[in-house]
Amino acid sequence: MVAVERVESLASSGIKSIPKEYIRPKEELESINDVFQEEKKEDGPQVPTIDLQDIESEDQKIREKCIEELKKAAMDWGVMHLVNHGVPVDLMERVKKTGEEFFGLPVEEKEKYANDQATGKIQGYGSKLANNASGQLEWEDYFFHLVYPEDKRDLSLWPKTPSDYIEATSEYAKCLRLLATKVFKALSIGLGLESDRLEKEVGGLEELLLQMKINYYPKCPQPELALGVEAHTDVSALTFILHNMVPGLQLFYEGKWVIAKCVPDSIVMHIGDTLEILSNGKYKSILHRGLVNKEKVRVSWAVFCEPPKDKIVLKPLPEMVSVESPAKFPPRTFAQHIEHKLFRNEQEELISEKKNQV
Repeated sequence: MVAVERVESLASSGIKSIPKEYIRPKEELESINDVFQEEKKEDGPQVPTIDLQDIESEDQKIREKCIEELKKAAMDWGVMHLVNHGVPVDLMERVKKTGEEFFGLPVEEKEKYANDQATGKIQGYGSKLANNASGQLEWEDYFFHLVYPEDKRDLSLWPKTPSDYIEATSEYAKCLRLLATKVFKALSIGLGLESDRLEKEVGGLEELLLQMKINYYPKCPQPELALGVEAHTDVSALTFILHNMVPGLQLFYEGKWVIAKCVPDSIVMHIGDTLEILSNGKYKSILHRGLVNKEKVRVSWAVFCEPPKDKIVLKPLPEMVSVESPAKFPPRTFAQHIEHKLFRNEQEELISEKKNQV
């Protein structure tokens, strides 16, 4: 296995300027601004906050109002801050504490959990390898593992230190699985479908996978030149994100990059490509990226709710397709969708490289 330079080691080595592989292309640099200044802005569009307190209310009117707000945010933005989501705040704090303690270990300790992408071992501690045409790297290290269903986990890959890591993360995954069901129900009703429809379409209790990725973004000496994670949409059905209250998430909304404010005790939720496909584009999978900064380490915990790779063919549901609204997406398995995105990105990079050479 080839030794990979960790971004954390690079950041703590005292460098004043970042290696060229981390510098974004010129056309991207124009839109990278100071994250703390961006977060202070009060004008312009703001990521919606959705209160889930009444999502299962006995009172039909109150319940329908909550579902309507969630549906509107999913159609307009495809991302939102969830509050009163039912996940205990003290459990969220335990997850954050244990994740931060793991990343606080010396790099050589964390290397014991290193993944090996070349051999297909994707779970574990890692950094992005330059596998794209432009050789671009991102200013982050991460830890990636499957957290639910419990029978599909491989606990031998999970951090043993700190001692509460396994218990806190397992408990959190169970809570998110329940939250995912609530959200799938509301979003199904929002499309005029039976309440259990979307969850069935993405694999149900047996097959829907929850994969956690802890993103660790070290302080960056030249944050105006780098990205923690480049612009992308999530392939998942839903993504739930916690963070350490350091801003960094940016959404591409109505032609402009908008920073997500930090909302205490909230969980950020993204609609992923899978739901965009099933709803034939009614629900949005929004383009987003992560900024870095000089002053503070940023950590986020993303849990991707994904359908099984090959068992289900994803395509717009028949009820979402009509003469006026033909299918926008061809039938593909989840694995084929990921392949298609990688291929398309590589093609785009090759084209932009050729443009730069002219």
